Amino acid sequence: MRVKICGITQPEQSIAIASLGATALGFICVPTSPRYVTTLQIRAAVAELPANIDTIGVFANASIPEINQIVVDSGLTGVQLHGDESPDFCYHLRQSLPKVEIIKALRIQSLEHLDTTTDYTKYVDTLLLDAYHSQQLGGTGKTLDWTMLEQFSPSCPWFLAGGLTADNIVEALSQVNPSGIDLSSGVERTPGDKDLDKVAKLFQSLENIELLRR
Repeated sequence: MRVKICGITQPEQSIAIASLGATALGFICVPTSPRYVTTLQIRAAVAELPANIDTIGVFANASIPEINQIVVDSGLTGVQLHGDESPDFCYHLRQSLPKVEIIKALRIQSLEHLDTTTDYTKYVDTLLLDAYHSQQLGGTGKTLDWTMLEQFSPSCPWFLAGGLTADNIVEALSQVNPSGIDLSSGVERTPGDKDLDKVAKLFQSLENIELLRR
């Protein structure tokens, strides 16, 4: 299972989190976010990472040229779209960045809203399902209604996000079967400052799940 820790702001934390077991790190490229990082900060954070760690830039309603520039300047391996981007936008971004993973985040309110995920699966590599919040795009600490996702099985891989912590991850993964999980506020002291003890506890919980499943 992929494990993405999002909202990284400090280079030393990116290295530590990767060493604890994360397979992907997320960097917020949305200037209004409290976890926003510049291109220079991203480059510093990814410089010492092993080559097998995915580095994902998170954007919201940015233009394709802007996304391209940040991907090239930062050396990112993936782009996560967390705004109101349409399937058509995803298609055109794919043409522009053919070798970069494209993740479309959707904030799910209802089963009807969940149905819209099928509009994107042809144009993106991965989906990410997050909890809906009227003012915030992510990092809210709110969980999804996991019962809605018990039968969710899209035609592409997907991340479960939204209020996940080391304390509730066992319950979440007993109800849903995502390809990966995405955590931000659930492993933080303050926005952008990760708590490495919480990250370590998360991986211990995941290890216990694996032991139970064997």
